[in-house]
Amino acid sequence: MRADRLVATLLLMQTRGRVTAAELAAELEISVATARRDLEALSTAGVPVYPQPGRGGGWQLIGGARTDLSGLTARESQALFLLAGPAAAASPEVKSALRKLMGALPGTFRSDAEAAAEAIVVDPAGWGERVKDRPPLVELLRDAVIARRRVRFTYSGRERLVDPWGLVDKDDVWYLVAGTPKGRRTFRVDRIAEPVPTEETADRPADLELAKMWDEVVEEIEKRRSLLTADVVLDRRYFDVFRGRFGRHCELVADLPGDRVRARVAAPAPIMIAQELAGWGALVEVESPESVKAELARLGRELIARYAPK
Repeated sequence: MRADRLVATLLLMQTRGRVTAAELAAELEISVATARRDLEALSTAGVPVYPQPGRGGGWQLIGGARTDLSGLTARESQALFLLAGPAAAASPEVKSALRKLMGALPGTFRSDAEAAAEAIVVDPAGWGERVKDRPPLVELLRDAVIARRRVRFTYSGRERLVDPWGLVDKDDVWYLVAGTPKGRRTFRVDRIAEPVPTEETADRPADLELAKMWDEVVEEIEKRRSLLTADVVLDRRYFDVFRGRFGRHCELVADLPGDRVRARVAAPAPIMIAQELAGWGALVEVESPESVKAELARLGRELIARYAPK
């Protein structure tokens, strides 16, 4: 990815002071022509680098300019490596980037940063599960986001041409947030077919904040998923486990006598609430609405018909 190479180029120049296109190409495993274009891109972007022609020449940072990495405080460097460290276990690219960042830190901070990078291990697989592979399309779409290139693909049987703004990994499901003629849209990556990056430049809002935008997407989706609510009563000792099943769609409404509580759960339809509650049997009593009670009764009759002794 070009952004990675530009950062690596800048850090390398900071370390060595002067590099040639050939040295940069060998270090980053790219062609000399690509290295030269990256150096020119840094200069065009306003980074103070300039070429020195002739024997023993190369590219150099003007006045020994340095990146802002050397200005990190001890606490900032620890926070950075605490955040990036878990990702490095699964990503060779992140691990490589961490090594380069480590080299740019002041020596007094490096031991703490190294300890922070190793302080947390993230195991993405649940018990009895395998680690889910990242969908192959993520890399293609990521490159299109960075290069600001429109992407054409088929989704739900329709051809789309979108401005890719960013990718979000939500519980191992990837989403593409993109601009369309009808405004912002969100697409599940595993449902995108035949994606083709185009040569057209993508439009991207100047004030785009992907994290904030995703919060808005989540809020909209959660509202659609919470069209129906049901009030239930259960023993307080079960409430934490019960709430864990419904997540943000469960709230404590009131404390009741006998160390019991009233909770409110939500879902798009009565059958969805009933299916989740059925496993609790008599531990949970549904107060309302009648539609959820009816679905529970129907499920009960189906189970009796199939499993009751003949």
